[in-house]
Amino acid sequence: MLNVLALDIEGGHGGSSKSLYTSILHLDRTRFSVEVWCKRDGIQDRYAEIGVPCHVKPNMPKVSALPKVSRNIFVHLRFLFEFIRAHRFRTELLLEINSRFDVVHFNHEALAWLGLWLRSKTSAGFVFHNRTMLRDTLFARAQIFAMRSASDDLIYITENEQKNVQLLGIKDRGNVIYNPVKSGGESPKLYQWPDDAKQFRVCCLSNYSWNRGGDRLIEVATVLKSWNQTDVQFVMIGDQMLTGSLPGELGQIAECGGDLSNYAAHRDVAEMFLFLGYVSNPESILISCSVVTKLSRENNPWGRDILEGMLMAKPIIGIGTYDGFVKDGATGYLLHDYDAVRIAEKIVYLKNNPGKAIQMGKSARKLVEDKCNGFERARDLSKVWCNVNSLRNCR
Repeated sequence: MLNVLALDIEGGHGGSSKSLYTSILHLDRTRFSVEVWCKRDGIQDRYAEIGVPCHVKPNMPKVSALPKVSRNIFVHLRFLFEFIRAHRFRTELLLEINSRFDVVHFNHEALAWLGLWLRSKTSAGFVFHNRTMLRDTLFARAQIFAMRSASDDLIYITENEQKNVQLLGIKDRGNVIYNPVKSGGESPKLYQWPDDAKQFRVCCLSNYSWNRGGDRLIEVATVLKSWNQTDVQFVMIGDQMLTGSLPGELGQIAECGGDLSNYAAHRDVAEMFLFLGYVSNPESILISCSVVTKLSRENNPWGRDILEGMLMAKPIIGIGTYDGFVKDGATGYLLHDYDAVRIAEKIVYLKNNPGKAIQMGKSARKLVEDKCNGFERARDLSKVWCNVNSLRNCR
């Protein structure tokens, strides 16, 4: 029996956490004993249902490099303070690893510095899961150095993250394991929509950040409204609070403590939006939506939100060049550059051609079931853990 400790920074509130849970759900638990520590509350009940211990550790220190230098200085200074303050957590973590665990799975690169601190203090195997695309900055290269120095092996969610990290300093290491989706099971219960909800729904499944581009849907909505296409409803899942570092009108609304719904009202398209906040079971909403969108500013038309939409047989509209999941004209529409008018045209086309939308959705589901099968991807993950454990025992 291999004993694994998984460290999760999101606690069910983001894609990395849900992907970890799905992997553990499909593991062969006669060979692996897994325990999960989460920085945030929210997913313990789901782990309890499958008999996996899960503990909330809010003092788990984490930090990830950002594109802006000024923001990096601030967040890393804050991290240093939090890291020092987390002395009791670090002591507990080290004692538990040395007494009970063979492998530690760091489920996000934001734990790189914690892993580097631990590395010389334990003989356990370390696996890091790289889940985001880091911009090429001094802070990003330092984070990659810490992750490389701490890890025995690396996992990337697509080939893009692997190439990105190689450009930042890691050569010829790691494994690409696509995020898993749940295999089989019952269909989700239907969400109870308000009586005035519209029938053609475009879903965005993401907490707000500038890079994730949720505000772009408001620009698309203004185009649709100018065409009298107001029978489209945009369904926003996740925390849509704005931050003060945003440009223009978004920044002004953020300074007043507003969120994306205030921006929609400012652009006079509030009636076309439904803001649902955090939802623990987004499948119940996705199944009765028509399209899923990801209008990211990061050239990454993939991720947990895309996989969940595809699994629910929904066509995807995304922006970027990587077509591993969104295949233009087959599983949705992939635009290389953001263009609100073209995106609005795609939405109107799918609304007016439901047969095409259904066909694309079926293709999307087949592709994601083939590439992201839960049992197969869990086996890939377990092989990495076993290899790392064997490697450490041979030293």
